Formats: sequence, C-alpha cells, structure tokens
Amino acid sequence: MDRLEPDSIVCGDARAWLPRIAPNSVALGVWSPPYFVGKTYESHLSFDGWCDLLRTVIGLHFSILKPGSFLVINIADILTFKDPAMPRIQANVVGNKRIAVTKADILCVIERHPGITQHQIAELLGCSEQTIARRLNGNNARGGKRFPQTRVKLVGGLIEAWAMEAGFFLYDRRIWVKDAAWSAARWTNLSYRAVDEFEYLFFFWKPGETVVDRRRLSDDEWRDWGSRGVWHIPSVRSNHDHESKFPVELPLRVIKLLTDPGDIVVDCFIGSGTTAIAAIRTGRRYIGIDIVPRSADLARSNIAQELQRMHAAQDSRMR
Repeated sequence: MDRLEPDSIVCGDARAWLPRIAPNSVALGVWSPPYFVGKTYESHLSFDGWCDLLRTVIGLHFSILKPGSFLVINIADILTFKDPAMPRIQANVVGNKRIAVTKADILCVIERHPGITQHQIAELLGCSEQTIARRLNGNNARGGKRFPQTRVKLVGGLIEAWAMEAGFFLYDRRIWVKDAAWSAARWTNLSYRAVDEFEYLFFFWKPGETVVDRRRLSDDEWRDWGSRGVWHIPSVRSNHDHESKFPVELPLRVIKLLTDPGDIVVDCFIGSGTTAIAAIRTGRRYIGIDIVPRSADLARSNIAQELQRMHAAQDSRMR
C-alpha cells in the first residue's frame, strides 16, 4: 500500500486513508469533524454511524502520531438532533403569543358549557380553532405536534471515552468564543436554551516525551492566548463556498503552540483547506483528507492561491 505523503490533499474516507500515513510521523492531528447537525456532507449518517466514524478516526490517529504529540479536536460541546423518543410537547412561550386566550380560559368555558364544540369555543373566545387546539394540547401544529422533539446530548464525554479507548489521555481543553458573524443571525432563542456561541478544542496526548518550548510563541502571544483557556476569535464571515468553515486563526494557534517548523500536521476532515493554509503560513507540512470531491478540489485551489500569494509577497520583498 502506497504511503500518503506530506503536502497532499486526497479525496476519500478518512478511515481508508489514515492507515496509509507512516507510523509515528505526524506531530499534530487537528480537525473539526461532522457535528451531526444535518449538513449536506453528513446527511447519510445515523447517530450510530456518526459515533462509529469518530471512534474509528480517533483510533487511527494513535499509530500515526509521534509519542508525546497531540490530537486536537474542535467540536461544539452539545449535539442537538431529532429523537422520536422525546415527548412531543411544544414550549409555552407566553411572551410571544399574539392572542391572550389561555388554557384556563378554555377549560372554564368547557366547564360552563358541557358538550360545546371546538368551533363554538373559538367563536365564544374570539380566536381560531387552531389556537384552541394549541392551548389544550400544549403543542404547535407547525412543530412539536408533527415532528420529533430535539434532544440535547453532551459531546465531551463521548470524545474522551473514544480517545482513551484508543490509548490517548485528555491533556487540556480550550474554549473558542465566536461572535455574531451573520448579519441575519438570530442570536436569541425562544426557549431557555442558551445561544450556542462557543465551541471546545479538546487536547489529547499520546504518551511519550513532550517538548514544551515557549519560544514557539512571542511573549505577547504566550500572554494573550498561549496560556489562556478561552480564545476569542471572530467567526468566518462567509460560507459561500463551503457550508462549514472555521477561521484560519484557530488551527494556526494550535499549530504554533504544539509543533515546530517542518513538522507534519494532519486534518482528516480538511473541508476548504483551512488547516493546510495555517500549516503553510507557519512553515509546517500538511496532509488533508476529505470525503467530498468538491471539498478536496476547493482545498487544493485555496492552497494554490495561498502559495501564490506567499511567493508574490516574497518576490516583492526581494525587489
């Protein structure tokens, strides 16, 4: 089986390509997997399929990483997905109701007029039959009545269990605080659930001697983010060419913190090529894998543009 060489982008399943990377050759694996939130590239996955994908991919990193090096996974801290087992009850958002009729009002009418129809109740209270049904049944015809409710599940425990199963140990975590990047974004909710405005980076360590070299960062970098648990990094301003992108600054910080120039960095969900670009900017080498042909092509194109930009800048300095 031919080896997968550095400075290459390949299209295919990470589970097939990762074994083709030389053992103990990679200084860092850093990637953001499918979040199981309904994106096009993950629409074929069931929850069990998603779990199997991440468990297997994490396990395959253990042999290719150097002893003492790290696997860093960027992911939201919770999953939200439709679960038919959840009770189908619509939230009673009282401050958002345009009609003041309450369930108590309806029950009072029914008590005074036994046998009254829903149509008659609606006429008596001056509202629609749909409003009567919503108040009595505690659901909304557009949502909870017809579709499964949304289940929330913590991700960190799953990721940690799969990593430890592979031989890794949780070393640290960073919190990436995003911003409201989209002009039309609704940064409020109609329920008590918080706006999802941050994600985690989980640092997993492969046992071995780890070189800690603060000289990789400037004094300002070490003070501002190298030794900090919370990273404030603006979100990507446009996903017009790929539906899931993170800012270059995110993998760039991880790469600068944990690797040396010339080291190999692997991203097995390379997407638009962001991690590879961060590796190039810091003088590292990269290997990128993506199962979607369009994403692999986009990554190659973005990398070519980055190299062209860097060469042009170098030529300009030499003049």
